[in-house]
Amino acid sequence: MANTDAVIVILAAGKGTRLKSALAKVLHPAGGRALVEQVIRACRPLKPKKIVAIVGHQAEQVAAVAEKLDTDTVLQQPQNGTGHAMLVAKRALGNARFAVVLPGDAPLIRTKTIEALLATHRAGDAAATILTAVLADPSGYGRIVRKSEKLVGAIVEESQLAPEQREINEINSSIYCFTLAKLWPALAQVKPNNKHREIYLTDAIAVLAQKGETVLAQIAPDAREVLGCNTRADLAEVDRIFRERKRDELMAAGVTIQLPETVLIDPEVSAGEDTTIEPAVQLLGKTKLGARCMVQTGSVLVDATVGDGVTIKAHSLVEDSRLEDGTIVGPFARLRTGTHLKQGARVGNFVETKKALIGEGAKVPHLSYIGDAKLGAKTNIGAGTITCNYDGVNKHETTIGKGVFIGSDTVLVAPVKVGDGAYVAAGSAITENVPADALGIARGRQTNKAGWAAKKRRELAKDKERGAKSARNAEHRRKGKR
Repeated sequence: MANTDAVIVILAAGKGTRLKSALAKVLHPAGGRALVEQVIRACRPLKPKKIVAIVGHQAEQVAAVAEKLDTDTVLQQPQNGTGHAMLVAKRALGNARFAVVLPGDAPLIRTKTIEALLATHRAGDAAATILTAVLADPSGYGRIVRKSEKLVGAIVEESQLAPEQREINEINSSIYCFTLAKLWPALAQVKPNNKHREIYLTDAIAVLAQKGETVLAQIAPDAREVLGCNTRADLAEVDRIFRERKRDELMAAGVTIQLPETVLIDPEVSAGEDTTIEPAVQLLGKTKLGARCMVQTGSVLVDATVGDGVTIKAHSLVEDSRLEDGTIVGPFARLRTGTHLKQGARVGNFVETKKALIGEGAKVPHLSYIGDAKLGAKTNIGAGTITCNYDGVNKHETTIGKGVFIGSDTVLVAPVKVGDGAYVAAGSAITENVPADALGIARGRQTNKAGWAAKKRRELAKDKERGAKSARNAEHRRKGKR
């Protein structure tokens, strides 16, 4: 359902001093995305009239993230508090009736929680509705003081709590819904009577309550949703929760994850039924795994597209590559950008590929580099094979046909072609095309010199004996001088 009478306002102007970082707070990542992006993505399904991000510190960088998600931006300069931010954005909010206000560093908020907050606000005909949370340890947070079961009397900062209020464990999340026609007059009455000389939304809520306007509170179903990110420890905890949510989502869809707390999965990753992910795996970016796959310990997949029944053995790195059904990778393999393994192909241990097409059933079992190359179906690449694709200025392509056998320790100097069914002898340096069904040999002729080794050993022994004799004579001379 669209909320065309409501706007979303995201407060994203702050620096985040406690993070001790040159990067603006809301640009720090958690759960695979910048904090502000997580908040925007939670708001978009509500289909509001518009989403507005108020930017300040590193405004251009924050705006670049927001605007990619169809979010308008308003510059707050200088940053004189949350109430001041709303006043700066007043024109941008237009004639909207309601505004939901969220901090840009509270990324765990869920769409359904925002939706429930807005519904409570509408149903209660409220001037303001506060999203709250109940914490076992509310230290450091402003407390919600209710004047009845439904109505809020005040938000009291911890430093100003009366002794009888210190037992209150309902806290202010800094997420609000306002009826804008009531908010603007209240903000006009707020004075910057605080040590920072700033205008705060909490003061506007106090004005509304004092005037007898309806101020409600909605308790978040999961207190973790209101967690902010003021420190590196906060960032780590928020990231952990995001990762936990994603793992739970995949497991609910039929994916087995062993020791899930050790597995890192980005938000846009998908995986099919009966896929198994072993411990210490990272699935990053837009990686897509098919059904019945196995990703073994320590492997990292970034923007990989993986078919059904694929096995990725331990400690392999797959980046921006496509693996068709039934392929096998690793262990200890590196597939770089542009690698494409066709059905049933295999890339084994200590193999590196880049912009390589490995044909159906083809094998590169071990200790090879295959770059800027095309391998036909059923081709076998021997250990230690290298495609020399770079001449110091340009990259060149190696084309190997179907059913080819490349002997171990072969160097293929591109551009070069090996025809279907051909053989290349081990230890060759191939610089010219090899025709189909031919044998390519490019190595020096072997010569055996009878008795050479025995003669060499005798010479070495004599040299060693002469050296020892010379050392003894030198020692005798030294002692004689004494």
